[in-house]
Amino acid sequence: MNQQREHHHPRLFDDQRWAVGGAVALYALAAIVMIWMALGRSTLQPLDDWFHDAMIDLENGVLTFGAQVLNYAGSVWVTAPLRLAIVGLLWARKRWEWLTVWMASIVVAEISVTVFKLLYDRPRPLDPLVSTTGASFPSGHAVAGAVTAVALVIVFLPSGPHRRIWELVAVGFAFFMAMSRTYLRAHWLTDVVAGTLLGAAAAVGVAAVVHVWWLRNRGAREVPLRA
Repeated sequence: MNQQREHHHPRLFDDQRWAVGGAVALYALAAIVMIWMALGRSTLQPLDDWFHDAMIDLENGVLTFGAQVLNYAGSVWVTAPLRLAIVGLLWARKRWEWLTVWMASIVVAEISVTVFKLLYDRPRPLDPLVSTTGASFPSGHAVAGAVTAVALVIVFLPSGPHRRIWELVAVGFAFFMAMSRTYLRAHWLTDVVAGTLLGAAAAVGVAAVVHVWWLRNRGAREVPLRA
């Protein structure tokens, strides 16, 4: 018996309202922090100073080693090879929609952090425990960690409520990893908060745009295989 395969296209999201709403919420939260930083930096600095001092009070050999490990995990030496490996894997599998999300998310995130660092030009904390370059706000480590972690979940896990939980876990993990930068005096707390929100928003936002565009312009739909 001849079997005819119809096009089978698993969607990036089972409910595009969740994707669009999530992206809007993340960007809105990031905007609040960034507008506050632009218009009222002096009101945020006491919080950053308090947290900075609290991290200094916690310093010990074990925590410093752990923070340095997390700091390295979020560095370009780890994220760049990982990103290239994912590009190669998605290309080999010809998963073009997912590859588009992966690459575009990273590009949007990197452009965002570069532009905002130039615009805000915020000085870093004094006496960092690791080498630093460039301005402090927002945290590049936080942006890179969040966009990478969330995009990984989106491109490799099937859509649905279960994946939404993992998306939140990815955001939390990225924030926790980026917090090592505050312990190491490389960033202020608000740098990390803004960076995590921007990175997560880039991943979800790009995926939402690609998902809607693909459905509307390519007519992609989930169609079950049938004889």
